[in-house]
Amino acid sequence: MATRQPTLTQTPPATPPGGTVDATQPTRPRRERGTRVRRRRVRAAWLFLTPMLVGLALVAGWPLARTFWFSVTDASLSSLEGANFIGLENYLVYDNGWYGILADPLWWQSVWNTLYFALVSVSLEAVLGVIVALVLNAHFRGRTLVRAAMLIPWAIPTVVSAKIWAWMLNDQFGIINHLLMALGLIDAPLSWTADASLSMWAVIMVDVWKATPFVALLVLAALQMLPSDCYEAAKVDGIHPVRVFFRVTLPLITPALLVAVIFRALDALRVFDVIYVLTSNAASTMTMSIYARQQLVEFQDVGYGSAASTLLFMIIALVTVVYLYLGRRQLGGGS
Repeated sequence: MATRQPTLTQTPPATPPGGTVDATQPTRPRRERGTRVRRRRVRAAWLFLTPMLVGLALVAGWPLARTFWFSVTDASLSSLEGANFIGLENYLVYDNGWYGILADPLWWQSVWNTLYFALVSVSLEAVLGVIVALVLNAHFRGRTLVRAAMLIPWAIPTVVSAKIWAWMLNDQFGIINHLLMALGLIDAPLSWTADASLSMWAVIMVDVWKATPFVALLVLAALQMLPSDCYEAAKVDGIHPVRVFFRVTLPLITPALLVAVIFRALDALRVFDVIYVLTSNAASTMTMSIYARQQLVEFQDVGYGSAASTLLFMIIALVTVVYLYLGRRQLGGGS
């Protein structure tokens, strides 16, 4: 005689008085585990970052703080220990007239020269860097050799390349004047580094020649990672390559281009070596770094030179913050 097996039934969970089951109860342990994992990751990140932050504080923080202190003293290169606190007199003071860095026309000329140099040189480097990267991204014979040769200007030390260009731009035996006269573009040699109307463009040309490969390298790396699907679809639809560049390629490489531009802008705002080698202390090309060096070394006024260095730091920090803010809005990361 067959026996009937008892039927097992599952009892539904008890319904709370409100009539609904709390669906968040099963997921609460998972959220707590995620929070613990996130905290461990943050602690590990700070553990790895701490040695770097300590080293940065020793290498950059202490000299920067010392520069801030000297900027409010009357320290000189011969008597750093006997410096006296004078407040903001190095920046601006009124004593039957305005005195200080902010009242010095040469300082404001150096500020204008620096901003002009940075704007023009970085703009040219960005445009030429994108063009060079697009050319190197194409498939042609000898592409590897061309890519390696492109890095030569960036690999040469700045002082060495500036000295080479100083010889090439010389008005007596420079090859630049020789080629221009041979082509009939000029009638007499030009004083590229001595003429106030030409010296700024000469240093911009040298800086663009040297730094364009850096921008091209970063943009080329971004081009190598672009998906090919959108380009194949654009080719099938018959869209013009110029329109594809502005609508597809340029938006996709914008993050890499922004990184290249910010690095080059920081270098251009604190430029010293290439201009000092080519034109020394000429007022037509004097930058903020050269102005600070002149006050500190030639005039041995540590307080005044430190004040100029402090203002240079503040200007660079302000430009960086504004650029990053605008770049974030451009990429859609801010409101």
